[in-house]
Order: sequence, then structure tokens, then C-alpha cells
Amino acid sequence: MSVAFDIERAAAAAGFHVPMPEGYEEELVERLKRRDEAAFNELIRLYQARIFRLVFRMLGDRSEAEDLAQEVFITVFKSIDGFRGDSKLSTWLYRVATNHCKNRIKYLDRRARGKKKEFDEIAEHGALESATMNPSAHIARPDQMLEAMQKEKILQDAIGSLEDEHRELIVLRDIEHMTYEQIQEITGLAEGTVKSRLHRARHALRTKVLRLSEGRRSSVPGAPPSPGKAELEEDALG
Repeated sequence: MSVAFDIERAAAAAGFHVPMPEGYEEELVERLKRRDEAAFNELIRLYQARIFRLVFRMLGDRSEAEDLAQEVFITVFKSIDGFRGDSKLSTWLYRVATNHCKNRIKYLDRRARGKKKEFDEIAEHGALESATMNPSAHIARPDQMLEAMQKEKILQDAIGSLEDEHRELIVLRDIEHMTYEQIQEITGLAEGTVKSRLHRARHALRTKVLRLSEGRRSSVPGAPPSPGKAELEEDALG
């Protein structure tokens, strides 16, 4: 079994930071700097799902996320010479991706794109997956699936309406489960700033989630009841 296959399998089971044998990351970076196409393809295999998940949560639009994820890897390939190895390769990738997201969000705002689109398909997939991936789980009833989809849609809409700096921290900390140290490396913020800003971001997210939930319940006569306040608060805080 090849080392590359072992690493790819470990990447699928791990968080964003992919565990690598000693010296492997340095070797991969050197190959990237030599413009080795196989190394570029390997980087994509290891990180494409993670990068897409990040940019999708930041943008809330599937087609935009797909396009931007490709741009992130193109940027990485072109600017790999600027990577000095002061942090993990994955941390640098995250920094590139979040900067692209911020720029794209500003561009979309200027274009007055309004509400983010195409999240229903992802929400439905998540509801089905959560009900069927566990062999011991019961197949969700239609009302349970609808409730899960409602909760996910409300949460994503709330995240999408946050200020950019709040959205970034919510995604990095509460969705990607990064440590404060990792977030500091990516954002360049001091630890105290990260914590205080994250506290405000969570408060803002909680408020938006509850407001969206109440608005949806009151605007659809005869619709199934929206998820309960306690459940939404729990989801909003991760």
C-alpha cells in the first residue's frame, strides 16, 4: 500500500489538518514548487472536500463554492513559492481560502446578489445521510427529515447573514472545529480578539436563528411547526 494512499485515507477520517509521515509535507511542498502536476493532483485529492466545505459555508451558494474552490487551488499552485513553511500547509491553504471567500463575498455584495441559493439540496442530503449512515439508526420519518432540513436551512441562512468577520470565526471554530491557535494563524488576530469576536458572533448567530425561525413559522399558515427554540439555540452554538 502506497504512502499517498495511507495519507489520503487518514485525511478522510481526520479534521482539516492531514496527518503526514515526518518529512512528507516538506517533500510535497518541494514537488509543488517544481510545478509537479502529480503533486498538485495529490494536494487536490487530500484537501478538495475540506476546501469546498469551508467556502460553501462561507458563501452559502453551491455553484459559487465550486468555482471558488477551484480558484483556491489554482492560486495555491501559482503562489506556492511564497509558502515559507512557518505554518502547516493546511493552515496556509485555509488562509488562502478564507481570503478568497472574503473577496468573493464583497464582490457578490456589490453585485447585489441577495439571498444565497441552492442550499436545499445539500440540506436534504445531510438529513438523509444522518438518518442512514449509522447502521443502528432508524430511517427518519418524513416529518423528521423535514424538521432537519428546516433547521439546516435556517442555520445556513443565519450564517450567511452574519458580518464577514463573524461568519469567518463561526465557520472556523464551530463548524471546522479549529483550535484558537490555528484560527490565530489563519486570521492574524490575537487570541483575546478571537475569543471576544467569537462571543459576539455566536450571540449574533443565535439572535438571527431565532428571528428566522419565528419569521418562517408566522409566514407559512398551516406549515409544520418550526424546530424548537432550545434545539435551534443548540445548533447555533455548535
